[in-house]
Amino acid sequence: MRTCGATPGGPSLDGVDLTTQSVIQGAVLRDGIADGVPNGTPVVNAHVRLLDRDGEFTAEVPTNTQGQFRFFAAPGAWTLVVLAPGVRKEVSVQAALGTPADLIVEI
Repeated sequence: MRTCGATPGGPSLDGVDLTTQSVIQGAVLRDGIADGVPNGTPVVNAHVRLLDRDGEFTAEVPTNTQGQFRFFAAPGAWTLVVLAPGVRKEVSVQAALGTPADLIVEI
């Protein structure tokens, strides 16, 4: 995946009422070039865990064929844990109504 500066992230939000939903979504990429532009190969065999602010497990989803994932979560502070062969990476994220948290997680 290589972009022209736009931030690729999770699946389309068509049909999702963001006024009533907090969305945490994004894509997991590997072997990108550290040039400030989201790029790299989508990781299709990763699992993404959602932990609450106390570090308690809340949910887990696999990445799709584009390395994408999505959670519907309550507003507030969360931690994502990305698990892929040979890799474990934690990312802090803030969920809010009306604005999706759209992430690129490079491993």
